[in-house]
Amino acid sequence: MQGRTLACTAFALVAFASNSILCRLALGPGAIDPAAFTAVRLASGAVILALLARTAAAPVPTARRGGWRSGFFLFAYAIAFSFAYVTLTAGTGALILFASVQATVIAGAIRSGERLGLAEWAGLAVALGGLAYLTAPGLTAPPLAGSVLMAVAGVAWGVYTLRGRGSTAALADTTRNFVRAAPMGLVALAFAASRLHLSARGALLAAVSGALASGLGYAVWYAALRGLTATRAAIVQLSAPPLAAAGAVVFLDESFSPRLLMASILILGGIALAVAGHDRYRTAFWPSR
Repeated sequence: MQGRTLACTAFALVAFASNSILCRLALGPGAIDPAAFTAVRLASGAVILALLARTAAAPVPTARRGGWRSGFFLFAYAIAFSFAYVTLTAGTGALILFASVQATVIAGAIRSGERLGLAEWAGLAVALGGLAYLTAPGLTAPPLAGSVLMAVAGVAWGVYTLRGRGSTAALADTTRNFVRAAPMGLVALAFAASRLHLSARGALLAAVSGALASGLGYAVWYAALRGLTATRAAIVQLSAPPLAAAGAVVFLDESFSPRLLMASILILGGIALAVAGHDRYRTAFWPSR
């Protein structure tokens, strides 16, 4: 892997994990409410991406790649993500999110006619078993409502990713999707106006999440993809949940429980097995279109 590709990949993965940390830093102590966090995140992401697209003179995206449906799925991911992190820890949320994304992408591949091999089916079974173990009732199980919301976020993110496959104007398409998702965030904010809570610290964390961890992080990820194979691009993303968990221990004083450790091994190992078992696995594993 070349130096530029390595640097871009490392930055993008840290950005992906940082979204979980920033969201928990804002929502955990109640510095901002989930709807406001979503609105600020999407708006700031739209602004930074628009500036990047203007600087890069990005081509105008086609209607299919930049349609309102993609904007809706981006919004659905962001709003469910925010509400889920009211109760979930950063590491647990990231693990459920990425497991749901990968399961959605695999389901989309099957629906489009791709046939999975034995290693892929085995990996999928192991990963889903790990997710079931993590969320099974018990003293150390994460809150059910938060887990369901994060799974919904993962499904929305997976569908959003599948809709963006084959884009030939990645930066322009991503910009258009953020621009269309941002008003939806404002509508959600209006519906939640009675519960609005927005401190300067919360707004700053949401803006950093949108502009840097989301907008800039996605743009840098596209630069990294030029030097990565599809399989390698999928596998390197498996480091995002452990990075989020490690960051949560440092910045949020969260503990890494034995249950989370075992679930991480099962989920990430299963996904790695499924991805590695399919050399033709398409580049549909990043949440950035």
